[in-house]
Amino acid sequence: MFKDQNSYAIFLYTLKNRYPEIKNTRIKFFKTSSNKATAYGKIHFENEIVLNFREFLDFSKKQILDYSYEVIQSNEKLNFYDPQPHPDDPNLASTFPHHKHIPPNIKRNRQPAPGLSFNKPNLPFLIQEIIDTQLLKSN
Repeated sequence: MFKDQNSYAIFLYTLKNRYPEIKNTRIKFFKTSSNKATAYGKIHFENEIVLNFREFLDFSKKQILDYSYEVIQSNEKLNFYDPQPHPDDPNLASTFPHHKHIPPNIKRNRQPAPGLSFNKPNLPFLIQEIIDTQLLKSN
């Protein structure tokens, strides 16, 4: 995790500089208190692929408190991630509570999400996953 709100904001606003596959971004970052912030936005890629995200951050704990990430292509939801606990699903135990929803039956079809964490930025993992799975598949 980043040491403070300003460094995380810089991280977010410079994502496009580090990933040439990103066409453009619409990102908002705002402080909600001296140690907390919210970040949300859209990261656009080729082939009408968009990563929508929302993060609630606590810099005193150096944690992401909650998040929501979804990948959409041409208005079709390809997958989404959330930390809603499903303790009754033993298949998700390895990355509890982090998991990914995938088609078919995207709301109920869940798989572990080993790249996600509350203790480090998730966007680099998600961007790289889009590059590796969606953009390479499209080319």
